[in-house]
Amino acid sequence: MPIDTSTSRPGTIERQGATHKRRHDDAPDTTARFARLAALDEGPERDALRDELVAAWLPMAHRIAGRFRDRGESLEDLKQVAALGLVKAVDRFEPERGAFESYAVPTITGEVKRHFRDRMWALRVPRRVQELRNKVRVARRDLTQNPGSPEPTPADLAAHTGLTEEEVCTGLEALESFSTLSLDAELSAGDDGYSLADTLGAPDASYDTVVDRESAKEGLRRLPERERAILYMRFFEDMTQSRIADQLGISQMHVSRLISRSCARVRDEAMADRNRRPASDDPSVA
Repeated sequence: MPIDTSTSRPGTIERQGATHKRRHDDAPDTTARFARLAALDEGPERDALRDELVAAWLPMAHRIAGRFRDRGESLEDLKQVAALGLVKAVDRFEPERGAFESYAVPTITGEVKRHFRDRMWALRVPRRVQELRNKVRVARRDLTQNPGSPEPTPADLAAHTGLTEEEVCTGLEALESFSTLSLDAELSAGDDGYSLADTLGAPDASYDTVVDRESAKEGLRRLPERERAILYMRFFEDMTQSRIADQLGISQMHVSRLISRSCARVRDEAMADRNRRPASDDPSVA
């Protein structure tokens, strides 16, 4: 097909005296087949023709998928998503409304973009934040497309997009949050490398011990001296009940009853004191 490069504008070809937009090699002429598909009822013949149309346009779907390579998703998976968009386009296309390519390209592109929006985030992010991310990403690309352009500030991005600076900051945070980092990822390359999990805090059970000890302190002070001594020998000196009984000259059964009674008394007084405490003084309400 001859091209007159001296007179034709880029993106056009001359054929039989008429100017047409250049078509991709993967855009076959299937007008007649789509018209026949629309006239067929559900059945094997229609299914076969539908499959034929999908196969004919599949190279175009793969080309569209290739535009989204290197964004964190494998090309094969993107081709599968684009093929799904193509099937939807074939099923929904109405021949009387124009060329199939004009309908299929945005349908397939939208399917791939939805895949990134809904499936590629490691954590579920609200759609509003995803949209802010996309606006900020496009604006930053526009403002830095010229060589030597400085990195735009949030104020620059806000002026370019019409967003507030707070919305721009949210979009910038989302740009850096597309994927998560494993807690097992090593942060140091040395022999003593540690993981991200090593830098995170964890609940300290010692705090609960302090709270319990302070809660029981007043109840312990109010116990009779002998019962305080028994609790001290049992829980601080780790003495057995038999040894305590021998030292005090009482039975082991008596020691057991005194320990149970003393612990119950201290616990009841601590719980009663907590229930009487005003909500503003309760350290658990914070």
